[in-house]
Amino acid sequence: MPATPSAAGRPRSRWVALAAIVLCMLTLGFDTTILNVALPTMATELGADTGRLQWIADSYLVVFAALMLPAGLLGDRFGRRRTLVTGLLVFLAGSLLGSLADDSATVVAARALMGAGAALVMPLAIAVLPVLFGPEERTRAVGALSAATGLGLPLGPLLGGFLLDHFWWGSVFLINVPFIGLAVTACLLLLPESTDPAAPTVSALTTALSVTGLGALVFGVIEGPRRGWSSAPVLAAFAAAFVLLALLVVRERRRERPMLDLALLGRPAFLWNTVAAALVMFTMTGLTFVLPSYLQTVQGHDAFGTGLRMIPMPLGMLVASRATTPLAARTGPRPVIAGGLAVMAVAALLGSRTTVDDGYGWTALWLSLVGVGFGGAVIPAMDGALGSLPRERAGVGSGLLMTLRQVASAIGLAALSSVIAGVYGARLDTSGLPSAAAGEAADSVGAAHAVAGALHDAALTRSADAAYVHGMDTALLVSAVAALAAAALVAAFLPSSRPARKERAGRTVVDETIDA
Repeated sequence: MPATPSAAGRPRSRWVALAAIVLCMLTLGFDTTILNVALPTMATELGADTGRLQWIADSYLVVFAALMLPAGLLGDRFGRRRTLVTGLLVFLAGSLLGSLADDSATVVAARALMGAGAALVMPLAIAVLPVLFGPEERTRAVGALSAATGLGLPLGPLLGGFLLDHFWWGSVFLINVPFIGLAVTACLLLLPESTDPAAPTVSALTTALSVTGLGALVFGVIEGPRRGWSSAPVLAAFAAAFVLLALLVVRERRRERPMLDLALLGRPAFLWNTVAAALVMFTMTGLTFVLPSYLQTVQGHDAFGTGLRMIPMPLGMLVASRATTPLAARTGPRPVIAGGLAVMAVAALLGSRTTVDDGYGWTALWLSLVGVGFGGAVIPAMDGALGSLPRERAGVGSGLLMTLRQVASAIGLAALSSVIAGVYGARLDTSGLPSAAAGEAADSVGAAHAVAGALHDAALTRSADAAYVHGMDTALLVSAVAALAAAALVAAFLPSSRPARKERAGRTVVDETIDA
């Protein structure tokens, strides 16, 4: 990865250029969580049921995951700064479209466009680090990106809540415009251009297979509770996903220089660290989707209050992230990762005991533990996966790792929210309601509250709240099982990498460790 000599020769310019990358990561960080507090409002104002809300959140993740590999390779081939700026502009276009939308289908399209932009931004924002910094300084640079992402997570709900309390729901998209404008300007002025002509070529067929295969899989998971798991569209979606993803695997295994180098999964350290990171994201993304409706609709807090009450989770992440690195250096990553996953499992199990009448103190407790477990598991898992890669395959390997993380996020969101939708629909009592009102109330807990308010039906409100909380508890129980299984797998199969630490210190592999 050739560096621009002028950039490498001016120490101050390197850190000023890092500010441009930090701004990019801050924008993606708060946009990850800002939409969550808007979902209950969008459900009411756009008439979006749970399935459509899932697509609003998941369209971003599916496109993000599917395009990350080709996006990173495009940057290697045609210039990382150029591609990074292009990604920011695509993200800006999606944000503008979302702010002007007046129906849920347009919001889904806007989120998909934003996912395409984020796929261009994320890997390239990290890939420019070795262009700017040597091994000694890169740890500080990665720490700065970690801090930006960590700051963005709690900033998102607070900023989103403030905007929703004072403006229309589209403002959560429009707020991206000034941040993107600043990031584009900073990148153009401060970042050097760099390329890697030796990177694998981008395959249109591989990209098409990954996008369509993942899209079909997520469609089946989201639509299963609503249409029925044995319905023709759902079965066809799963069959198509199996065929398309199988073709993707076969094609990439036969290519001499694949975009998706699945042979790397034959390395036990890379495989089990990747499994840990993916299952952490599976759990985390689903939790951040289900919580706002509980806090805002069931508990009755406004949007800003909802954002404020989600802060214990990112604060727990930040606390754990500071303790994780020295702890892993002393004990090795295996007990730290397994311990973090176990803490997440305990937190989700505690959360599954939530009732409609519980106060916020109980929620804050288990939310804090979720954050601590996440921070304790994901950082050493990412570091261990990337540290196990040979230098010449670091780019492709990091792309595979990030892709699998995003795939797990998309499936986790779809699966856990589908669990809630199924339980909610099964337990909601709509007896005595007109058929139209009953159908509307079954769409989401927010819709049920709107129907109950129009009909002055307090019993429907109580039933909807109880049904949603029971669905949330079930989803949290599934999360606990997944986290506990991941902890057991890591404890049993993850190789100890403590002896390899000294060797890794001299490497020039990109430390793409943080995307929390």
